[in-house]
Amino acid sequence: MCTAVAYKTRGFYFGRTLDYEFSYGEEIVFTPRRFPFPLRHMGAMNAHHAMLGMAHTAEGYPLYYEAMNEQGLCAAGLNFTGSAVYRPPAAGKDNVAVFELIPWLLGQCGTAEDARALLRRMNLTCDAFSPALPPAGLHWLIADKERCLTVEQTADGLHVYDNPTGVLTNEPSFPMQLFNLNNYLHVSPQPPENHFSKRLPLSPYSRGMGGLGLPGDLSSQSRFVRAAFVLLNARSGEGEMESVSQFFHILDAVAQPRGCCVLEDGRCEMTLYSSCCSAEQGVYYYVTYENRRILAVDMKREDPNGAALIRYPLIRTPQILFQN
Repeated sequence: MCTAVAYKTRGFYFGRTLDYEFSYGEEIVFTPRRFPFPLRHMGAMNAHHAMLGMAHTAEGYPLYYEAMNEQGLCAAGLNFTGSAVYRPPAAGKDNVAVFELIPWLLGQCGTAEDARALLRRMNLTCDAFSPALPPAGLHWLIADKERCLTVEQTADGLHVYDNPTGVLTNEPSFPMQLFNLNNYLHVSPQPPENHFSKRLPLSPYSRGMGGLGLPGDLSSQSRFVRAAFVLLNARSGEGEMESVSQFFHILDAVAQPRGCCVLEDGRCEMTLYSSCCSAEQGVYYYVTYENRRILAVDMKREDPNGAALIRYPLIRTPQILFQN
């Protein structure tokens, strides 16, 4: 499973953890403005905004997990397998296959409001990319520096929600995740006060006790609560490096170590990578499970007017700096 967050300091930062039991061979992919995206039901998108993010490239096509475009708009797809519902193409709609959604939005939109307007006409179709890659059950976090949206298509239709938390995980649906935060009204970064009884001289015996009750397990609902608490209370310096460092600390609050989530077949889900898109700078930062050094790819160092994908494999080998 996964967690995505949108975070604003002086700049705007967006990213996610990718939690799974194996890798699909994902890599960082820069898509320039003239790379042709053949859409299943709306012809080819031959001119679009440039974008950079994490993708599995299949048959020369970047299947983006998350990405940002040159305008500062970001999007991430997260597993939503129990609730996502896709439909056949419909007349009078923009029929978009699941794997097309991120490039379709980032290719045309400069802001989250642009994306909201485009989504009003959209129908997510049940097209598979290939026989080996059926449509994944997903929902999406879409954000710019001004606002954040959650997009879900379920049995009762397409929904575009304003997301005041800046967080998305997996099941259940976003309205249920948001309502569940009511169960944590008492949680605070401040020291707790004695509301148990005035007859007892109760007092904190440790720092951090205002957070008692925060869930610590790896379920998607608990990760949503924990990520929202950490994100909404995080304090960062205003500089790029301070903000990027703080962003990865926020994601660390929901990272999954190997061995703590064992699946039925004995494999372990773990955080394969964590990413941070510096949307205004156009830099994609990442760390992997094995390599905790922050690495980066800068969109502005590439030719935006090209027509071919530029791909960077992840550096997974641990990199340790000895100081003596």
